[in-house]
Amino acid sequence: MRKPAALVALALLAAACGGTAGTETSTGSGTGAPVTGGTFSFALSADPGVLDPAMGVLSVTNQVLAFAYDTLVGVGADGRIVPALAEKWQVKPDSVTFTLRKDATCSDGAKLTPSDVAENVNHIADPATKSPIYGVLVPTGMKAKADDAAGTVTLSTPEPFSFILESAEQMFIVCGKGVKDRSLLAHATSGSGPYRLTESVSGDHYTFKVRREYVWGPGGATAKDLPETVTLKVVPNEQTAANLLVAGTLNGATFYGPDRARVAAAPGVVKSELPYGNGQFFYHQGDDRPAHDPAVRKALTQAVNLKELSGIAASGTGRPATGLVLDPRPCQGDTVTGHVPANDPAAAAAALDAAGWRAGADGVRVKDGKRLTLRFVYPTTRGSGVQAAAEYLGAAWKKAGVEVKLNGIIDAKLAESLNVTQDWDAIWLPIAVTLPSQLVGFLSGPAAPKGANFAHLSNSRYTSLVTQASGKPAAEGCELWLEAESALFENADLVPVVENTILAAGKGGTFRIMAGDLVPTSIRLTQGG
Repeated sequence: MRKPAALVALALLAAACGGTAGTETSTGSGTGAPVTGGTFSFALSADPGVLDPAMGVLSVTNQVLAFAYDTLVGVGADGRIVPALAEKWQVKPDSVTFTLRKDATCSDGAKLTPSDVAENVNHIADPATKSPIYGVLVPTGMKAKADDAAGTVTLSTPEPFSFILESAEQMFIVCGKGVKDRSLLAHATSGSGPYRLTESVSGDHYTFKVRREYVWGPGGATAKDLPETVTLKVVPNEQTAANLLVAGTLNGATFYGPDRARVAAAPGVVKSELPYGNGQFFYHQGDDRPAHDPAVRKALTQAVNLKELSGIAASGTGRPATGLVLDPRPCQGDTVTGHVPANDPAAAAAALDAAGWRAGADGVRVKDGKRLTLRFVYPTTRGSGVQAAAEYLGAAWKKAGVEVKLNGIIDAKLAESLNVTQDWDAIWLPIAVTLPSQLVGFLSGPAAPKGANFAHLSNSRYTSLVTQASGKPAAEGCELWLEAESALFENADLVPVVENTILAAGKGGTFRIMAGDLVPTSIRLTQGG
């Protein structure tokens, strides 16, 4: 199944999927028949935090939730939408009606009902919930209506919506006791997925037990050959994860930084390299921030050699960024080339002078008695390349007359900084989505903490283009979706630097990685691994 879009690295909802399949690869080692009685262990780069799907904005959170929860539909290897909890559906421009399977049950034994599905959608859409995935995974204005007697649930939007069917594969469905008491979901699960959470130790590990009765997975997936137990171990240090995998203590992990070379060369390790979202940075555009002025944003971007930054950030393993959506994209095209302000330190200095920011006695620019200061926040869980990229940006901006304060923080604190404290001026934040519509809530609309628009973006051209595109069938709206992305780059609202890749590596088992995340129903332990 595909994963919801998520803040990677956050990674903006991550690892998500859209009208076509996300990137997928198989890896692992061993021979013989699957071992169904053992334990499969996989490394998480950070703790997932609160496990309520309505609040699941981190990619690592959604990776954990995928073991316990299902979605209405999935996606096949060919990119087509396939049945999951829903066995069939009828699509209209502004609604989709799903007929649910009759055999799906929750981990507490309760039958999954259309009312459960409707309650999930309406809960997320309720303003009182303050769900960060509203307007991202659940389209703005979407409502759900159940007909338990008919076994159907209808999701509708106020206006036609391009990806109304595809968006349904992004929503994890809570069932059973968790529907009525969401407080149960903070550190436990209540879903119809192939596993149920049996133990959670924050910052250390999350243990799941298989549900052998599970036969309603995407495209006919079942729990027949799945390992009895899966342990997701929190291993923030990539070097430590590499050591554990090579030693056989872990069966699987993904790697971003320099340790991937050592892992790839280790005996008994099977690996695959795949793209995983962009490395990029945003400017905070709040009224009281220097980057509220587009001239300042463009000047700061011109002050940086993005080609050099790309090589540093991805430790030489990245590819040129061509857009914000993971391949294979529902809308093909390069939205980056020719649309990002080009490196020109002299032009950057002149633009800052013209904007009223003049060099002070110590070299730091000042305007109306206020120093040009940027607090640059970056995640510490994405390898040494991102740390080096932050230092490179700091040096480039300092040369341009900016006082830069670097602040590396863990994912959980990063989410808090984005959505609550808002204590940043620029931020390194990869995005991994596969539907352009998933970006809209993050890149427009109500600003945090009232909405998901964490950078306080207000690009009228982007908003106009996505409004037009959203009302058209997916293929017909592609040109508008692509133009909307370019409008963001031209305005320096965010700066795409590099398309990241990861190394997926396994030992003693096999599994698939789709859109950067482990697919739970693909896991097999093998003999001789």
